[in-house]
Amino acid sequence: MIAAQDANEPRPETLVEIIHAQTEIAKLGLDLGAVMDFVAGRVQQLTGAVAAVVELAEDADMVYRAVSGLAHAQLGLRLKRVGSLSGLCVQTGQILRCDDSEHDERVDLDACRRVGVRSMLVAPLSHHGTPVGVLKIASPDVAAFGDGHARILELMSGLIAASMYHASRHNPDDLYYRATHDPLTGLANRSLFYDRLRQCLSLAARRGKPVGIVNLDMNDLKLVNDRYGHRAGDATLCEMAARIARISRRSDTAARLGGDEFGVVLAEVESRADVTTHAERLNNEIRLPFSFENVVMPLSASIGCAVYPEDGTDIDVLIDRADQSMYQAKRARQAL
Repeated sequence: MIAAQDANEPRPETLVEIIHAQTEIAKLGLDLGAVMDFVAGRVQQLTGAVAAVVELAEDADMVYRAVSGLAHAQLGLRLKRVGSLSGLCVQTGQILRCDDSEHDERVDLDACRRVGVRSMLVAPLSHHGTPVGVLKIASPDVAAFGDGHARILELMSGLIAASMYHASRHNPDDLYYRATHDPLTGLANRSLFYDRLRQCLSLAARRGKPVGIVNLDMNDLKLVNDRYGHRAGDATLCEMAARIARISRRSDTAARLGGDEFGVVLAEVESRADVTTHAERLNNEIRLPFSFENVVMPLSASIGCAVYPEDGTDIDVLIDRADQSMYQAKRARQAL
């Protein structure tokens, strides 16, 4: 159980950790998605919360763009702004606290029960003086957070706000793009991948149509980095992304999920055969010769697939099936 802090200010060692966090965020540069991921993980650690979330206000929804702890399975989740504590926080621009979701009319009770939280603390994320999202911590315990936690949240939300400003100061309209796309390759990031996948599965459930997931793990990236340097490694990653994007259709979502891992959501398919055919086209495109600074680079990927609803209806099950299929392909390659 989290002990509520009575002090208005965090402990000195916590302030030191927040200063260190500023240094780590500076290293992430303009990768706003990575900044939000980092802050969600760090604020959970600093407050002792069981979950931390960065939500952005997008049209009528609050969208989970970074998650940590108990909320890890909720990445990309969309909740209505109206009737939620996060939506009210964006509306008022004030830090809000819920001590017991079962007796607080401001919260989305169904969502709280689904995630398994009873108390929350939310701080607004402001961009050019306008609240555009929230940083939230949550606990399954009643009245878990006090003034000290609120101060930590305020300081950490300020770090995200600063990153938002630097990432899109030349064009404020770029904020959403910066938060949802990989800065190196230009593909969707993990947050947008899960967001689009959730939307596709919801639509498919109503229409009775399949959805395909293709996971790709790039082979030999470490070899390229070690032998030719990180410039060559980055160029190879970008070429991999370009080839995935070239094969993908307008209705698909191609994403860099992190490191050397990529994924594609196939929204409009009729059968498993369509997904398999798309994976084969990706494989053939990726394996075409590629050279960087007159050196031929190894470029290939281990590819796995999953199909909704044949392989499952739960998003985590489908991702796991695609991963297992991908690992099977990688083991087969290593056995050659």
